[in-house]
Amino acid sequence: MTATATCVAALGLVAGQTTAASAAVSCDVAYTPNTWTTGPGQGGFTANITLKNLGDPLTGWTLAFDFPTAGQKYVPTGWGATWSQSGTTVTGKNLDWNGNLATGASTSIGFNGTWTGANPNPAAYSVNGVTCGGNPQTPSVVTSASALAVNEGGTSTFTVKLSSAPAANVTVNTTRTSGDADLSVTSGGSLTFTPSNWNTAQTVTLAAAQDADTTAGTAAFSVGGTGVTGATVNATEVDDDSVQEQSIIVTPAAVTVPEGGTATYSVKLAAQPTANVSVSSAAGPGDADLTVSAGAALTFTSANWNTAQTVTLAAAQDADTTAGSRTFSVTSTGLTTRTVTATEADDDGGPQPGHVDNPYAGATGYVNPDWSAKAAAEPGGAAVANVSTAVWMDRIAAIAGSTTAMGLRAHLDEAVRQDAANGAAPLTIQIVIYDLPNRDCSALASNGELLIAQNGMNRYKAEYIDPIASIMRDSKYAGLRIVTIIEPDSLPNLVTNLSFPKCSEANGDDGYVEGVRYALDKLHAMPNVYTYIDAAHHGWLGWDSNFGPTVNLFHSMATGTAAGVDSVDGFIVNTANYSAVKEEHFTISTTVNGTTVRQSKWVDWNQYVDELSFAQALRNALIAKGFKPGLGMLVDTSRNGWGGAARPGGPSTSLDVNTFVNQSRIDRRIHAGNWCNQSGAGMGYRPVASPEPGLDAYVWVKPPGESDGSSKEIPNDEGKKLDRMCDPTYTGNQLNGNNLTGALPDAPLSGRWFSAQFRELLANAYPPVQ
Repeated sequence: MTATATCVAALGLVAGQTTAASAAVSCDVAYTPNTWTTGPGQGGFTANITLKNLGDPLTGWTLAFDFPTAGQKYVPTGWGATWSQSGTTVTGKNLDWNGNLATGASTSIGFNGTWTGANPNPAAYSVNGVTCGGNPQTPSVVTSASALAVNEGGTSTFTVKLSSAPAANVTVNTTRTSGDADLSVTSGGSLTFTPSNWNTAQTVTLAAAQDADTTAGTAAFSVGGTGVTGATVNATEVDDDSVQEQSIIVTPAAVTVPEGGTATYSVKLAAQPTANVSVSSAAGPGDADLTVSAGAALTFTSANWNTAQTVTLAAAQDADTTAGSRTFSVTSTGLTTRTVTATEADDDGGPQPGHVDNPYAGATGYVNPDWSAKAAAEPGGAAVANVSTAVWMDRIAAIAGSTTAMGLRAHLDEAVRQDAANGAAPLTIQIVIYDLPNRDCSALASNGELLIAQNGMNRYKAEYIDPIASIMRDSKYAGLRIVTIIEPDSLPNLVTNLSFPKCSEANGDDGYVEGVRYALDKLHAMPNVYTYIDAAHHGWLGWDSNFGPTVNLFHSMATGTAAGVDSVDGFIVNTANYSAVKEEHFTISTTVNGTTVRQSKWVDWNQYVDELSFAQALRNALIAKGFKPGLGMLVDTSRNGWGGAARPGGPSTSLDVNTFVNQSRIDRRIHAGNWCNQSGAGMGYRPVASPEPGLDAYVWVKPPGESDGSSKEIPNDEGKKLDRMCDPTYTGNQLNGNNLTGALPDAPLSGRWFSAQFRELLANAYPPVQ
């Protein structure tokens, strides 16, 4: 629901509101409720509001509106404003950080409420007493760039969204209006925006054709349509013939070679030569079983220079279960060398044909448009808005999606589109499988919708896993590398938390082990799907009494699947925590004045001080137990950067072990047992493949800005409850040494957007966000 008006004079102020005498107030309000039912004729809701200033710059604002019914009530939880209700009138006054709104600037705010009878949207809004209720504004096209460079023979992208919600669906077309015909639109030329997705950025891809001239052409593209104010994007070709008129064109840059079989890539020239050109393909470092079997030496003439010639690679039949890889160089005197990466599809009981050892290697990561738009809307957030984050399927309804959130098929369709736009590189998309019955059995913040005692396992299989697998099996997704992160926090609960009744129940029939096995059997059957099991973190499983039983549980679980240990590609740590990847100033072997750091209150006799050492040790133990040698580990680095002024620059000089550890540690939490929306945290290493031995990647599985749990009780239909570890006023329990929780205040439900958290994570990022 969007209301817009422009007024120069104040029209009567709501009590407590102020306005600058000379300020021309003009505003746009988008009010998006998420409503649920808690009983007959009653329920709760979350109201997400975007307030946009269309008038003179504001140095302070108060939003006001009336609920249409007396049964609608604000409950004392909100964000982005100081909220209050008097009768049916609700007011929200700016906080210190968002009071200044420049012309065209917007801020995202909201609150939680309850309703009886019905929950209609407010009919009108005012800002500083000026009504936002006139004719809706004509939305403007908003592009991420007004000028774009496109490499010759390559592509470049920009995103499109609208400035405000349209009254009805609108189509935005991108067309070349003038300039070099070599510059063209290859995808996203026609985009549809609705009253619900107007603020979700969609992508347009421009391409520059490979030619032999030395001109860096330019073209203008019109981005607009009926019912919107259009924009123009100017594109400039980055010509690669201005430095050298000739180049080698190789397609594709990565191939999969079946063991005992062959695969090919093609070679041609970019321009007609004046004399014959010899092009050679030679094996580089990697698996010696991969070789050039035909086409190692090619000759191109002035007649056949533009005709692709084939190079054939072969993978020798062997007895190992390793899917090896090797790079091949394509060279010619005086020309830039091209490379091709070949990966063997092993057929000896290891990964299936087409199933690579590390799905992140050589791949680009999927950018979730839902998360990206929220990140980009935050101050400075555009710097990380194109980082790859995981998509969470945290309830059955998430599979289909909604008017405000993309479903699984929509994400996979978008991944196919992004894959087509990224050149020859494959694309990896991460999907979190997270809906076991009795989910989060030892905590409350992420309790789920299914219960074992209420036919939960049968529903999990039939209504959750089966539909997900069915969608992923669609042949149009076969080219994607789909990484599944399976059931965060679940199996580790069976090692340490069986004293909790729901965990004890999850340790029996229809419990966690059966559910994870079922998911593995369904997902591993698809060659392009990769399975990573959650393995908690070092502050949970790093003690001797927990580490060994964890290895045994993971092994016994996996051996009960149809493919045994081969059904598991790897494990992920730190999704549920903030532990530093590496403590830079001490290790587990460090001693202080003759006392080991294991004896400090912070380490508390744990065998590990950080996630890297824990992940590598866990991998070694799992392989020794019987898992495949190619087992890969992931570390979630989305919230463990711990930068900012509190980050220590070197080791402490104290001779007291507790003082030394507390002054030296990167992880700045009050206690290692604190896990919810931690104050002072920052974004960590950006996602990258193969960062350390044994690690497949650093990843952002828990998207920055998505809450760990609510700091107060919030009614909802997802089964999520208040966990006191998310309450900043809670003084703790024996699990966190009876310390304060260190959680941020005013947090929404787990998985919901938490603006204050995102801004703090961005400010404290390490490495810093540039």
